[in-house]
Amino acid sequence: MELKELESAIEGILFAAGDPVPAERICFALEQDRETVDNVCQSLADRYGYERRGIRLVKLENSWQMCSAPEYAPHIRKTLESRKPAKLSQPALEVLSIIAYFQPVTRAYIEQIRGVDSSYTVGLLLERDLICEAGRLSVPGRPMQFKTTKNFLRCFGLTSLEDLPELPSATQEGVQMTLELESAIERLQEAENQEQDADAPEEESL
Repeated sequence: MELKELESAIEGILFAAGDPVPAERICFALEQDRETVDNVCQSLADRYGYERRGIRLVKLENSWQMCSAPEYAPHIRKTLESRKPAKLSQPALEVLSIIAYFQPVTRAYIEQIRGVDSSYTVGLLLERDLICEAGRLSVPGRPMQFKTTKNFLRCFGLTSLEDLPELPSATQEGVQMTLELESAIERLQEAENQEQDADAPEEESL
């Protein structure tokens, strides 16, 4: 398959999928090796950005996704009559930060750090597909653990969890992490403010 044909095929796959597509699936469908697929996807992503196209190609861990350029979100919203998505509340950002930095974690661990019941906030983060269940902990009662999703990476403009802002020095065993998490929460809030113009319908505030 020639390069131009390969680029066109990948564009078609990602456009039709809408959601993130694992690179391995693209390799299987096009009978190409991983390095070739990643190189072609990165080349397309660079070209879209350089040419200031209305679409972007983003990498989310081991997957690729086609989405609209955030700077054109007002025009997209106006055309599709969508409203701006609501920001995350401070409690939601706190819970999300704890999960993002220490995943997988249980609800009990989150509540140990925050000092308040967090079941409602965890439930709403699940509904917004920012976190998901990550299996049960092998202790009495087998509590459910939670981790962030690919949608979390996309919403905050991250390629992988390695792109998270560095957390101030602290141990996971600490009873109080609120002060240490404040700066990380502020950075996540800044990231959300930059990315909230993505083409998504409005949801209720958490």
